[in-house]
Amino acid sequence: MYNYINWFWKHNTPRWIIYIMDLILVLGALALAFLIRFDFNNIPDQDFKNMPLDFTLVLGIRAFSFYWSKLYKGVIRYTSSKDALRIFLVVFSGSILIESVNLVLWLYQLKTFVLPHSIVIIEFLLSSFLLITIRMFAKATYYQSKSHHLKKTKVFIFGAGESGLLSKRTLDGDPNTSYQVIVFFDDDIKKNQLRIEGLQVLSLQRLESMLKKHKPELLLITPQQLNSERKQYITELCFKYHVRVLHVPPVHSWINGQLSVKQFKPLKIEDLLERDAIRIDEIQIRSAITGKTILITGAAGSIGSTLAMQCAKYQPQQLVLFDQAESPLYELEWNLKSAYPQLNFEVVLGDVRNANRLNRVFEFFKPHLVFHAAAYKHVPLMEHNPSESILTNVLGSKLVADFAKQFGVERFVMISTDKAVNPTNVMGASKRIAEMYVQSLQRSDGPKFITTRFGNVLGSNGSVIPRFQKQIEQGGPITVTHPEITRFFMTMDEAGVLVLEASAMGSGGEIFVFDMGKPVRIAELAKKMILLSGLIPETEIQIQYTGLRPGEKLYEELLANEENTLPTHHPKILIGKTRTLDASSVQHQVNELIQAFETQNNLHIVSLMKSLVPEYISMNSEFNVLDK
Repeated sequence: MYNYINWFWKHNTPRWIIYIMDLILVLGALALAFLIRFDFNNIPDQDFKNMPLDFTLVLGIRAFSFYWSKLYKGVIRYTSSKDALRIFLVVFSGSILIESVNLVLWLYQLKTFVLPHSIVIIEFLLSSFLLITIRMFAKATYYQSKSHHLKKTKVFIFGAGESGLLSKRTLDGDPNTSYQVIVFFDDDIKKNQLRIEGLQVLSLQRLESMLKKHKPELLLITPQQLNSERKQYITELCFKYHVRVLHVPPVHSWINGQLSVKQFKPLKIEDLLERDAIRIDEIQIRSAITGKTILITGAAGSIGSTLAMQCAKYQPQQLVLFDQAESPLYELEWNLKSAYPQLNFEVVLGDVRNANRLNRVFEFFKPHLVFHAAAYKHVPLMEHNPSESILTNVLGSKLVADFAKQFGVERFVMISTDKAVNPTNVMGASKRIAEMYVQSLQRSDGPKFITTRFGNVLGSNGSVIPRFQKQIEQGGPITVTHPEITRFFMTMDEAGVLVLEASAMGSGGEIFVFDMGKPVRIAELAKKMILLSGLIPETEIQIQYTGLRPGEKLYEELLANEENTLPTHHPKILIGKTRTLDASSVQHQVNELIQAFETQNNLHIVSLMKSLVPEYISMNSEFNVLDK
């Protein structure tokens, strides 16, 4: 029997059969309408005599409207709400035509209605009901037969709103997998204990007990504006009971406005690490950017490209995107053209270490605001190449800052790093030296030189998260340097808006420190990424500890020991109070350090760096000898 049903559903019924079946349903609806109208008693003689004409009239109009609207061409097992609406409108239009013919016959011939008005209305309701119900029944029977032999996948849904309901219906209608939605969860206490399509709505406090009881394979998060704390609570419980967590994409990304199971995506680690949306002073930022020429160095990098996209929203006079990375710069160009077709921007290929190229850029574009994001940032790589670190991070920053001063820009904003605090590596020390040089240029009557300092940015080029993801895709192992190593993280968008806010509020000479939240253990980060992938840490994906790399330290800091902070009007931005610097001495030592590049003597170069930054103590490095 099952094989026969399976064969039947695999083949489309000929369209002419569907057409005839629809007309038979209409005849049945009309006959039933007469019986209902006359209370299943004897039909009056006049109405009984008119019945052949009645049936001819209704059947003819229905046959014409069904054929003209191609109602019979729809595949019944895929009937949707749009199809149901279409059937309703076709039947309604036919009923209007029937009543119109009825009226014409009364006026010009019979002086009596062929069909009583009540029968026209009853037939319309019955025909609509039967045509839609039969199709929905056939669809339900089809999916039931498809899922009969499939194992049921138990699902919990968090979010009992419209998105949750649509998600349930999408799961119910998936032809490839048999999903069984068990229960809804929602934070809204008004929905607690209600039922939606027969399923109970429970508070999130019941989640763990229900996970124990039903052992679902999947939990689906449907709200779009769920804070990170709630996401973490849900996912931690699901991890505990080995339940996969997926989320529903925003409505604007649904394909042709329709949701499908394939669009349900696993949570990313960024979803768990992100923080609540930051409030910024839109008016202050707009006044600093709108109508101004903005130069961004390192524009093709993670932070540079984020700043470019965010500046574009405030309608600058012109954006100048400066970088030496050809392909990423080309990609940024197309992203900006797509997102902001009216934006006036220029892509400039060049190196911040090339004074002639920079001079031409400043002379030609005359920027009002400079965001200096160009830098080398990989700690182990710079530890083995100190001279290149000096050439880019120190000389490059010096040249851009010098030209900013020479051409009288309004503001110069340097993007620095938490690794510049009590540096233990060449990269961090080079960024601290760049900070010091930029601060040394601050004068009351010149450009405002501002430094922003923050930690790791989620998903940035070369960061730990893309590397872990690639290792998971390859089947592991995930490599972590140390079980206790921690890092600060923030999203790219968060970093970008805080840089804009700090640049607008700065009066010159400050080092703005961003609130990075709590540090994250990298080993825990790796475990969560494995669990989010639906795998089990140490069983399906191994974690290997490789030891600290040259220059790497266990814990990053945002302020040096000798520093303190002052609050600003923004709770996420603090001002770091650093030790007083002698500007002329700093500039002299920086020039001496840059000249040392020609020697290519790494020990000599690093020793000069340590004299500039006394708190620089090497760790796990060949340069430890200079600290003894």
